[in-house]
Amino acid sequence: MKQYLSEFEHFLNVEKGLSANTLENYRRDLVCFFSYLSELNLNSLEEVSRKDIMNHLTVLKSMHLAPSSITRHFSAIKTYFKFLLLERIIRKDPSSNLDSPKSWKKLPEVLSIQEIFELLSIPDKTSIQGIRDSAILELLYGAGLRVTELTQIKLNDFNPEIGYLRVIGKGDKERIVPIGDVAIKAVEKYIKESRLKILQEAECDFLFITRLKKPLTRLSVWKIIKKYALESKINKNIYPHILRHSFATHLIENGADLRSVQEMLGHADISTTQIYTNISRDYLKTVHKKFHPRG
Repeated sequence: MKQYLSEFEHFLNVEKGLSANTLENYRRDLVCFFSYLSELNLNSLEEVSRKDIMNHLTVLKSMHLAPSSITRHFSAIKTYFKFLLLERIIRKDPSSNLDSPKSWKKLPEVLSIQEIFELLSIPDKTSIQGIRDSAILELLYGAGLRVTELTQIKLNDFNPEIGYLRVIGKGDKERIVPIGDVAIKAVEKYIKESRLKILQEAECDFLFITRLKKPLTRLSVWKIIKKYALESKINKNIYPHILRHSFATHLIENGADLRSVQEMLGHADISTTQIYTNISRDYLKTVHKKFHPRG
């Protein structure tokens, strides 16, 4: 595997004009790759496949290497195989048509349905603040809202009779989002039992308000979510947007079509929504591995 490494370095130095530091990094990255191939009992460069390269990069990713380091590993491997093909040492380049790791999308973390239920059950539904917080959590998850969208909702935007919510999304684009019975009841309870007590004689157009009778801010929502995250037993980084990710993933897992989810999320491009199908596939793999007798 390493017999052409010196010639490759000479090629990089003379023809590509790369620095000594880059040459050393490439050498180290390729030695790491060769070590991985030897574990697969691959003894010839002709035996290396596209899948072997991708699997190696996936292993690096699982080791929590920085994206820039993984990209450099990929560049070293791809340049090496191009050199081998140029020198007619190999007849086929297994790295051709491989996408750079720069184009890989990081899958957002999501909560399981059980974890969502646990989180939503924590607020004290007998206190003024707990009733409000319960409505906030139910809407973030039940409608897949962004935090900014939640804080901009006005009282008139909530229509419990037909089960819809008017939302102003990115670029001031308006969309109508369906909301379920649980979220509707939580918001109605907040309006009747909590919001009126907070406002007293004051007036405010916004749906969610603070104890100071002011509209809720993004930072306030973040603090609310973090408070309940700490009270839960969920061993994940819980933040407001994870409820939106979970909303989309759970819909797709349960059979919702991508176009409908795109509309509910307010994505301009369906490719943005497609990332949740990847999460769903990973989830299905996890379930299969956990429960199948030969998983």
